[in-house]
Amino acid sequence: MTMDGNAGETAPLVLHVIHQLATGGLENGVINLIDRLQESEFRHAVVCIESASDFRQRLKRQDVEIIALNRSEAGIWRVRRQIHSICRRLRPAILHTRNMSGLDALLPARLAGVGYCIHGEHGWDVDNLQGQKLRPALLRRLHSPFVDHYITVSKHLERYLIERVGIAPARISHICNGVDVDRFTPAREKPIGLLPAHLRAETPFVIGTVGRIQPVKDQAVLVRAFAELIRESPDLRLRLAIIGDGPLLPALRELACSLGVADLTWLPGAMANVPDVLRLFDLFVLPSLNEGISNTILEAMASGLPVVATNVGGNVEIVDDGRWGRRFESGNVLQLAHILGEYVRDPGMRSVHAAAARRAAVERFSLDTMVAQYRAIYEARLSHERLCRA
Repeated sequence: MTMDGNAGETAPLVLHVIHQLATGGLENGVINLIDRLQESEFRHAVVCIESASDFRQRLKRQDVEIIALNRSEAGIWRVRRQIHSICRRLRPAILHTRNMSGLDALLPARLAGVGYCIHGEHGWDVDNLQGQKLRPALLRRLHSPFVDHYITVSKHLERYLIERVGIAPARISHICNGVDVDRFTPAREKPIGLLPAHLRAETPFVIGTVGRIQPVKDQAVLVRAFAELIRESPDLRLRLAIIGDGPLLPALRELACSLGVADLTWLPGAMANVPDVLRLFDLFVLPSLNEGISNTILEAMASGLPVVATNVGGNVEIVDDGRWGRRFESGNVLQLAHILGEYVRDPGMRSVHAAAARRAAVERFSLDTMVAQYRAIYEARLSHERLCRA
């Protein structure tokens, strides 16, 4: 995509720097933000420290330049020189970096004359689930002089920046992820036809999750809990759907086979029609080891699904235990199996929690609310700049 020559070019440019543009919650949030901000308000460009996949096609706006730098091949110093050159060419009013990869853009942008830098923290790596490692905290601290303002998607991440990295609270804003409550809606009729034919029999109860199949998401614990529930109650008409691709998908399929539940489990890889997939589910589960604010939880809530999630990170902030979902300790197979069984056997509780989940998504976590908060931060900077010039 390239910049076009319309009047929107007079709008200030926000340059977003992310690790890669691929299927994921952070990436989805960036695209939603760009699409929801009017062209007359802001222009945008996206720099990917690594690569940009077909996920870029989700962008509705046609005026967004996307640049992939492929750091793993080019090397960090070449990437830094490229970022410096990009900033000199595009002259962004605001640089908005995200997570560890984004730190690499801060010094080159400052040297190129970028006047305002925002840094966002959106989640945790599997090898640093509680932010306990020294090196990532030290790198964030060393880069902090180049950051004017921080944004965290969860209070958990905000506490990390304050207590571990040493960032003053006044420099941090907390903006929760938002969900498109018009796109993600409860099912009027369950799209059972999405399931393979052999899994459709007898109106099954579908337990499902959506997400990249990687260690931090720990879908293996869900497979094990599902197998435990089947072992305890073989008469229940249950199906397990795990939607997503990733390096651990073959191992997850092997695990389902070894536990004897492969014939009740659907692992199709990534699917584009996530709203329809969620309408197929009766219950949503997120078994991850840690989270910022999970977009898939919010999407499930907007779809009118009770949510079962681990008692970690941002999950604690959005899953109200006993009101529209339940929380369990990460890795605890028996606890998860017990909670799943409660939902399967108690349609009244399911119905109450489903309605409460949808209501909370609309009232607390709408995409419009999220976009308005980002807009306010961007506009505050631009208003300050105009006052300084006056």
